[in-house]
Amino acid sequence: MSASTSAKQPTIELSDLDITQLVEIKKQLEEELAHLTASYEKLKQAQTRFQDCIDSVKTIKEGKDILLVPLTQSLYVPGELVDTDKVMVDVGTGYYVEKNSVDAINFYSDKVEYVKKNVETLRQTILTKQSNLRSTIDIMQYKISQGAQGASSSQTK
Repeated sequence: MSASTSAKQPTIELSDLDITQLVEIKKQLEEELAHLTASYEKLKQAQTRFQDCIDSVKTIKEGKDILLVPLTQSLYVPGELVDTDKVMVDVGTGYYVEKNSVDAINFYSDKVEYVKKNVETLRQTILTKQSNLRSTIDIMQYKISQGAQGASSSQTK
């Protein structure tokens, strides 16, 4: 089977499904939406952290040599920067690389752009899932109302 054939999923008409199947699809869509929304929030937080890193590097480049150095979460001591052009950049999984300010800003700018693209892709996926969920709920409501009308018309006969 080729990759293009395996990537295609069969299309199911929601109107052909019964209420219990629709309830299961609705539940699955809600779970997927919750997971995607949580992932979206985490990506937005990462984007903000990377932007904060850019702002911090720019701040120390401006010559503000005195800052507070954290010893614990609530204890700080005054510190003075000796070399404002060199910074240690967290490149992931506990590895740090020394970079000059310009390279550090470029590194984090690339990270911001990468995350921004992923956020947009995820946003589109969330919108699609929300639309699918609305369609499922609409069809469920229609089927329930049709069932109720059928039941009331059979009682009046």
